[in-house]
Amino acid sequence: MPHFLYSLLLYVALPFVPLKLLWRGIKQPEYLQHWGERFGMYTSKPLKPVIWIHCVSVGETRAAAPLVKILLSQYPQYQVLLSHTTPTGRATSEQLFADEVSRVYLPYDVPFAVNSFVKHFAPKVALIMETELWFNLIDACHRQQIPQLLLNARLSAKSAAGYAKLGRLAQDGLSKLTLIAAQSNEDETRFKLLGAAHTMVAGNLKFDATAPAESEALGLQLRAMLGTSRKVLIAASTREGEEPMILDAVQGLDILTVMVPRHPQRFDEVEALLIERNIPYVRRTHINTHIPANTQVVLGDTMGELYTYYAAGDVAFVGGSLLKFGGQNLIEAASMGKPILIGKYTYNFAEATKGAVQSGAASQVRDVENLREKIQSLMDNPSKREKMGQAALNFSKASTGTTVRMMQTIGQYLA
Repeated sequence: MPHFLYSLLLYVALPFVPLKLLWRGIKQPEYLQHWGERFGMYTSKPLKPVIWIHCVSVGETRAAAPLVKILLSQYPQYQVLLSHTTPTGRATSEQLFADEVSRVYLPYDVPFAVNSFVKHFAPKVALIMETELWFNLIDACHRQQIPQLLLNARLSAKSAAGYAKLGRLAQDGLSKLTLIAAQSNEDETRFKLLGAAHTMVAGNLKFDATAPAESEALGLQLRAMLGTSRKVLIAASTREGEEPMILDAVQGLDILTVMVPRHPQRFDEVEALLIERNIPYVRRTHINTHIPANTQVVLGDTMGELYTYYAAGDVAFVGGSLLKFGGQNLIEAASMGKPILIGKYTYNFAEATKGAVQSGAASQVRDVENLREKIQSLMDNPSKREKMGQAALNFSKASTGTTVRMMQTIGQYLA
């Protein structure tokens, strides 16, 4: 695809963007805010030189947290700017860093908007988390001689095939990146095949993300509210279509299921499913002291409590993996020392899943029936749960160190 055609298609789509934002705003009103930023219009000018980090949503923001904290500590003469795409990513930034950083929405990848962004903030370095490849933005930074580092970069075989169809557009864009710090050897190889010129394998930043200090204590408090007479399954980061499958898997088992949908706009949708199935449930936000004895499901309708949920559970199932969503992050469950179950669709976290399974921290399930069998087996076997939980802790601790490697590289551009 020629670059001019890429830009032309974006301009053609641009008039429909407000409609998209309005539609999303029906379920999530935050999409109705800060529209100007999405078109490259910003008000306050930075007072210091800028270190810019782009984190699309919640996962990327949390993964960047150790890096942000070190940057704030070691480079107080700089202003750290976080850009996001989703309101939940922006809210996570506010929760983690408050006013220690600045935050904006990244503009759509049309030339006038990204050029405005780059000129307004003039970052000294651009740190782009995971695989956010916006070719006009890359070009704008390249023309202004801003070093661009793609950090924690991952590229599944499916995504690589999609970028390959863009031909020269993808090749030129990747070649303009100053460095791609890939999560694994497989990721690095795929980037190189697409035309990346400067690459390294640095590991996964998400292993360095630490649970908030109070997570364990809050988890114990939550468990006391849930009760100790039944075992607790934490079904976390579930996606569309997975909740019915999980409910089928736990039907008839003497366990309590805490179901935490990946996206907050789906909380009401999952509640409607529980009502439709006539399943006794309670929303997390409605728990004051203890839940009713007949409760079968707790709907985790809060943000920022995932570590607390894991701490309160006996077994963790990581969603986005029963259906073809590519899986969600299992590292948080591992860092809390919980035995992990995960589906077979894990291409977004292939390296982490492979390592967790090989270390004995996690077990993959084929389907609903297999999920049911493994839940029952773990709940009936305390020693097996303890063994997997310890393996999860060991796996998490052995995989740290990526932040240090990244900081050594970033420091070259901030000297």
